[in-house]
Amino acid sequence: MPASSPAPLNPDLIDTATPPIPEAKAWARGYAGGNGPLIDLSQAVPGSPPPAALLERLAEAAATAESTRYGPIVGDDVLREAYAAESSAFYGGAIRQQEIAITAGCNQAYVTVMMALARAGDNVLLPTPWYFNHEMTLNMLGVEPRPLPCDPQAGFVPDAETAEALIDERTRAIVLVTPNNPTGAVYPPAAIAAFAALCRRRKIWLVLDETYRDFLPEGADRPHELFAASDWQDSLIGLYSFSKAYAVPGWRLGAITAGEAALAQIGKVLDCIQISPVRAGQSAVAWGIDGIRAWREANRAEMNSRAALFRQAIAPLNGWTVLAAGAYFAYVAHPFEGVPAAEVVRRLVQERGVLALPGPYFGPGQEQHLRIAIANVAAERIAALGERLQGFAL
Repeated sequence: MPASSPAPLNPDLIDTATPPIPEAKAWARGYAGGNGPLIDLSQAVPGSPPPAALLERLAEAAATAESTRYGPIVGDDVLREAYAAESSAFYGGAIRQQEIAITAGCNQAYVTVMMALARAGDNVLLPTPWYFNHEMTLNMLGVEPRPLPCDPQAGFVPDAETAEALIDERTRAIVLVTPNNPTGAVYPPAAIAAFAALCRRRKIWLVLDETYRDFLPEGADRPHELFAASDWQDSLIGLYSFSKAYAVPGWRLGAITAGEAALAQIGKVLDCIQISPVRAGQSAVAWGIDGIRAWREANRAEMNSRAALFRQAIAPLNGWTVLAAGAYFAYVAHPFEGVPAAEVVRRLVQERGVLALPGPYFGPGQEQHLRIAIANVAAERIAALGERLQGFAL
């Protein structure tokens, strides 16, 4: 009998790129350690654990019988109410508990929202460089991720007029990430407002991912006024993650802010992919919103100081240019014209013990760039980067 072929898989999924970080981690295994311990600047993870008091709250909640049962599809009231109050104060608006859904991390929030807004054959505008999971999600859903190029000379801040020229009858949304992953750019309030006005006028959705909003620079405490508008529910959806600000990525907790009509449809998706978010972590984080506020503010100051320290470490190096830096990230131009960014990263980690991510992981036209996750390591390790990079050549 002839050999049988396997049953086919979803071609849109097959055409979606493999998650890239494991590839970069594999290059690091070739480092022999001659320059000291590996400086891993590849994946955005909190560099220190959360306060013990938050862990104690988790242990208490996990020990209850209630935490073992299914909860509401859109999350427990205790966290929805606490997060609505926190967001209302942060944005200067009146966000209600009924406009909040809790998810298993912000990645799930994004997947859920995209499934609610677009179907196969539609398109969504993603500013480039983009967060690779955003592009991967759209590809596997059969939705076109339409690149919106961002000018490095403008600090990688997207332009609403450029975006409007890319909108057609199949465009369902524009996604903005600020502070940005991968560049670290913080979008000015005027730029965000311009996109909100564009989306209202063209009757498409603005999806605003503010995973890193807790790490805004000093003096930028209110990033925009969108949630203070009376009609925000008609065209705006906010995404958030508790992972970074509370140093709990393993708890998998995120949030969606949306009008009740949109949230009712989003809830259908959540019922199919999570049923309900993990409950013990919700209780602990709800307490932590106020309970570890001082710790979160100190963590914010530390992350901003690391961004400044990174700029100082890179400044003396010929040809290396920090194009943007903020929150957890910096985006850097390397000096090796015509050399693929992946080759730069591979050689850099194997010869100098510094692991970054190649720019092409984050979209087209990024071969000259590397992404640096500056939150991963302590300040003294960032200060050592200049020594590691000094004299590096290809």
